[in-house]
Amino acid sequence: MSTTHTTDASLLPLVLHLGPAFKRMTDREFSELCSLNRDLRIELTADGDLIITPPTGGETGRRNFDLTAVFGAWVERDGTGVGFDSSTAFTLPNGAKRSPDLAWASRSRWDALSEDEREEIPPLCPDFVLELRSRNDSPARLRAKMREYIANGSRLGWLIDRFNRQVWVYTKTADGACDERCLDDPATVAGDPVLPGFTLELARIW
Repeated sequence: MSTTHTTDASLLPLVLHLGPAFKRMTDREFSELCSLNRDLRIELTADGDLIITPPTGGETGRRNFDLTAVFGAWVERDGTGVGFDSSTAFTLPNGAKRSPDLAWASRSRWDALSEDEREEIPPLCPDFVLELRSRNDSPARLRAKMREYIANGSRLGWLIDRFNRQVWVYTKTADGACDERCLDDPATVAGDPVLPGFTLELARIW
């Protein structure tokens, strides 16, 4: 089932193709840029393109809040890792600085970082990432972003497209390639074995 909706051009991401200048930006400089623009989500691609995304609408924000609450309860029960909300940016191995809507990293990988690395933009690709599509997100761009996470070390990724009632599941194959599967209108999606015992009920998202 798909939903027809209009796109508000004022809410589309702004992509600045600044290349080499931003590829040389330090983590501290990037953090300062984000701090000066707290109402925006700012990401940096591996090619040095700056992606500026306006705040989400109310419905997407509400669903993000629900996802964070449900996932946070599992993180606390499980105890083997650390959860992050959408305000956290990570520096991936390819140099991109990305902010998934929800993320999780094993405790051992998180504890291996220095205190300074944890306080700034962690040089870490989370083990699990989740993106929730908002009204003006490009599905193709989001799917490319999910493949980037897997290529840089994520073990599991979920892209939830509530407008088409789809969940795209991303995992890494035995030979290191990205496996991409689309679930149409699923009732639940399970995180095993990366997130043992975590099952998301999609009724609260649709």
